[in-house]
Amino acid sequence: MKNNSPTEVGPTANAESQTDTKKIDAINQVFALFKLNYHNQFFRAFSQSSDLNSIKRLWLDALGHYSEETIVRAAHAIVKTSEFLPTLKTMLSECDRCMNNSLPDARSAYAEACCAVSPKVEQTWRHPAVYLAGKEVGWHFLQSNPENVAYPVFKSAYDALLERSRRGEDLHYEIPEKLNAPVKETASEATSKKYLSNLQRLLND
Repeated sequence: MKNNSPTEVGPTANAESQTDTKKIDAINQVFALFKLNYHNQFFRAFSQSSDLNSIKRLWLDALGHYSEETIVRAAHAIVKTSEFLPTLKTMLSECDRCMNNSLPDARSAYAEACCAVSPKVEQTWRHPAVYLAGKEVGWHFLQSNPENVAYPVFKSAYDALLERSRRGEDLHYEIPEKLNAPVKETASEATSKKYLSNLQRLLND
């Protein structure tokens, strides 16, 4: 741990992993933001760098299941709306709010999945969880069953995916590259090229 740098989190048991490194960076960004916006309050609360590093470890453990983007976005939202240095409880609540605001609710996600045209994977989805839930449940199942049957199954799969996202998992799917089919020349195009080629030979002779 670097004692001369109050904006750095000390090493954790698994700090070597890339994911933990990103989370540590996010926590450091958050406290640097708080230091800038709540200067006097910040130094009254964390007069010793050892105290600050202990608090950062606590926040890292408590916020570790959120993505780095959610953690930083929540901190920015807090400094825009509050005059007071936030507690961990406030930060947790704001992270939940940011997560919920960025995700479509289950009913909207179900409607989006049912209305999507094929090929599904190439459509623009509001969130990867919508596509992944539809794929998991089965597109044919969604389209061939009434809402009272299909929606509860979709909602269960969707809610499970959202929970994985809240815990920091990067939900994504691969979009296959489109094959560029060769363009066939029409008869008129071929004839024109042949005519131009013959004309060029005549002019060069």
